Amino acid sequence: MKLDGTAAIVTGGASGLGEATARGLAAAGAKVTIFDLNEERGQAVARDIGGLFANVDVTREDSVSAGLDAGAQAHGEARILVNCAGIAIGEKTVGKGQPHGLDSFSKVISINLIGTFNCIRLAAARMVALEPLEDNERGVLVNTASVAAFEGQIGQVAYAASKGGVVGMTLPVARDLAKEGVRCCTIAPGLFLTPMMKGLPENVQEALGKSVPFPSRLGDPAEYAALARHIIENRMLNGEVIRLDGALRMPPR
Repeated sequence: MKLDGTAAIVTGGASGLGEATARGLAAAGAKVTIFDLNEERGQAVARDIGGLFANVDVTREDSVSAGLDAGAQAHGEARILVNCAGIAIGEKTVGKGQPHGLDSFSKVISINLIGTFNCIRLAAARMVALEPLEDNERGVLVNTASVAAFEGQIGQVAYAASKGGVVGMTLPVARDLAKEGVRCCTIAPGLFLTPMMKGLPENVQEALGKSVPFPSRLGDPAEYAALARHIIENRMLNGEVIRLDGALRMPPR
């Protein structure tokens, strides 16, 4: 998939991995629409990259459809979707004698897993109606999981379950859409310098960075964006989950 002049959607594009991806795709010539709930930050990023911001709740069909409509009106129908929207909580299965809150578990699943699939299904339905490009390609879907999908830590049961779901649906989505020329891959990042990480004390950030075998530092969101771009541009990447973690394997805590 060539990026120059191609319409793209980046969910969670107002900050962190999503912002870096939106900036990276725009720098390569893509016409980017940012989906996020942070209107102030999202509008600022969109202005910086010459893109469009849409206030979208990824868990709602009407909200995502309205965002896709807005993006299509401004840039044409999107052939690229990068799903970066997500949340994380810290809560044990049983903590201090109390069971994990069902509402908090459901919220994480709703945003991270169901929200990702909601955007996939609605965007892909539009992609399959487009004229095919080289190799009969019509679109590319890139999702964000986490190394927690494989080595969830203490207190990450909801987050790990949600990201494990994203990993698990990658291949069947790719197979479902193969005849339509729409690819699907997932990136599973390790420890990255996102806004959540930046909120930790510097000594904690440094210690976490040193836990990565090589390079022994926190990942730069631009490195995530570079992999997302490569997936988009390399047509043989399909149905794959790629760890981006410096050979990190997470300990229990």
